[in-house]
Amino acid sequence: MNTQEALITADLARAARALAQVSLADLAEHTDIDLQRLRAIEQGRILATAEESGLLHRAFAEFGVELLPVDEHAGVGYGVRQKFNPRTVTRLENWENEGGPAGEDDI
Repeated sequence: MNTQEALITADLARAARALAQVSLADLAEHTDIDLQRLRAIEQGRILATAEESGLLHRAFAEFGVELLPVDEHAGVGYGVRQKFNPRTVTRLENWENEGGPAGEDDI
């Protein structure tokens, strides 16, 4: 991804959240952005600030979604994709559940 993160648009925010399968309330809690403000960003009523865009980029990355920048040379617009393919996700989920529930002090 580019060193400079693009501002998140309404359609990009909705697509990323849908791909991450995370609720608006969970995203608001994870980013410390007000729920009503996030809703307004997704509806296109307001624009996300640069700081909010950075918080959303990091949150979506933690949720397993990659935000793709515009590639002018290839003629490709921005978009979203999962960081892992379905096979890898299934393997990770199996691996995480293999040893039973993790305790608070597990490393």
